[in-house]
Amino acid sequence: MSTEVDAAPNLSALYAKAAVTGPIRRGGELPATEYVRRDITIDHAHLAEYDRVCGFGLRDVLPATYPHVLSFGLSVRLMTDPGFPFPLVGLVHVANSITVHRPVLVTDVLTQRVRVANLRPHPKGRQLDVITETSVEDEVVWRETSTYLRRGRSDDSAPRADRVAEIEPGSPTAFWQVPADQGRRYAAVSGDRNPIHLRALTAKAFGFPRAIAHGMWTKARALAALEGRLPESYTVDVDFVKPLLLPSKVEFTAIGDPGDGATFAVHSRSGKPHLLGRVH
Repeated sequence: MSTEVDAAPNLSALYAKAAVTGPIRRGGELPATEYVRRDITIDHAHLAEYDRVCGFGLRDVLPATYPHVLSFGLSVRLMTDPGFPFPLVGLVHVANSITVHRPVLVTDVLTQRVRVANLRPHPKGRQLDVITETSVEDEVVWRETSTYLRRGRSDDSAPRADRVAEIEPGSPTAFWQVPADQGRRYAAVSGDRNPIHLRALTAKAFGFPRAIAHGMWTKARALAALEGRLPESYTVDVDFVKPLLLPSKVEFTAIGDPGDGATFAVHSRSGKPHLLGRVH
């Protein structure tokens, strides 16, 4: 069932709704709802600020991760609807795959469709996909699958997914100094104000010693490091392996030519992987 949405949802209201309704959600099947938003134009000032926060240069082509920000409100609305089975707070973003079918221009007028699908077992609970398509006129130009984990009873029969890349630490391409306020800076441009990303005090309420970086910021920052070498059409997959605590100094490693296929990773200084990725 498709439902048309005229404007970007009010995220503050949706987060308040999530806080109130979360305790009463008891699992079950995923809803068949699809939200559709048409006639989306790019706010150039907002895009410029996103580029600055994530490390992209100013170009007439959208970064591959920017449509995720445009559709984020629709995703949150869907995951706070009465028919969605799990509390929004507590869902863990474990993987993300984006396919760019052709460059998306800042002048393009977009239509976005968001739905959830593929509820399935995970060794640590259950997982599901949030699927987003971005179109220009009738052409799908961008597609994303974000995989979320709802922690629960262990299921040893659930298949363990292969990681998208295995890169040994120790020979980094670059070092990144990620400041303590990185979560707040990304929240301001993305709308993702999950308390685990904002301050140490609010993160501790959810079991983290300090605030953690958004996974989609880490993916965006990695793609910014590959900017200018990516082909016009590609898929970029990432696994979010371990939280990146703020502040941190991390190692970024890229192997191969992104035009022909490449792998990349973000590791802590101790060698633990935060993000593993692949362009193909």
